[in-house]
Amino acid sequence: MLLTHKAKGYIALFITSIVWGTTWVVSKVGVSQMPALQMSYIRQFIAGSIFIVFFFVFKKATLPSAKQFRWLFIMSLIMFVSANAISTWAIKYIPAGLGALVGALYPLCVVILERVFFGSKRITLLTLLGLFLGIAGIALVFYENAFTSNSAHFIMGVGLSIIAMLSWSIGTIFIARNKVAINPYYGIGWQMIISSIILFAILQLSKNVIPLSQISVKGWLVILYLVLLGSVIAFVAFIYSMKALPAAIASLYAYINPMVAMLCGYFFINEPLSSNIIIGSAITLLGVFLVNYSIKKSAKTIAPPEQ
Repeated sequence: MLLTHKAKGYIALFITSIVWGTTWVVSKVGVSQMPALQMSYIRQFIAGSIFIVFFFVFKKATLPSAKQFRWLFIMSLIMFVSANAISTWAIKYIPAGLGALVGALYPLCVVILERVFFGSKRITLLTLLGLFLGIAGIALVFYENAFTSNSAHFIMGVGLSIIAMLSWSIGTIFIARNKVAINPYYGIGWQMIISSIILFAILQLSKNVIPLSQISVKGWLVILYLVLLGSVIAFVAFIYSMKALPAAIASLYAYINPMVAMLCGYFFINEPLSSNIIIGSAITLLGVFLVNYSIKKSAKTIAPPEQ
């Protein structure tokens, strides 16, 4: 029996939700084996090369135009250097589950940034309630982790996570306001390649790098997992689910990822998972849901009638 387009979309959503949840924990293992930014640049270079080679060989793709390349360069800086790489760096100092939860806050940040700088997001009572719950829940998780963490760099890790989340929020707004006609998979490949070159340059200047020969077998297995599952399979599944399913359903991965990360962190690398962390996480995700729901509801009420 052949699966329908929508059924494949649900399978893609499941893959995205589970794989991206596990990559937080796998990355946590990886940063114990090598510098975080080095792991990010190797991962992005290999994954980006896979996408680009595929399009060159099988799709006979041409090089991006100057306009497309400018857009790809900006996106690589925002989404893969400032967001992806910095969030990987952050979990060197904080639990993987906490990093995933902070990342899930980006819809709240998008609402605030859109309202402050563009005045384009309507703030309703439901939106305010969601913002309050999101902040209150994450504060409870921060409080609990601050007292159970033995890392002297906990605050630094939290700060890096917030910077990464803000970058992802800015990238989300930039994509919505600056669309460029390019195959999304091909575009992702170029963004990964460009960001890997930028990260490589940063590492050479900072000297915070180890020889490839010194990376352990465990480190290379981490990179293999992140490349094949986290960067290739999950990205393909994510874009497919966004095309095949309604936006409200396709976005559910954002609520599942942190839960998967926390459970995997608890069972596989002994990260703390107290009742306060569970309650705080649930409150945070409820807040994110309410904000997303209020935005969609508001958009429906102000949308023009169909022609």
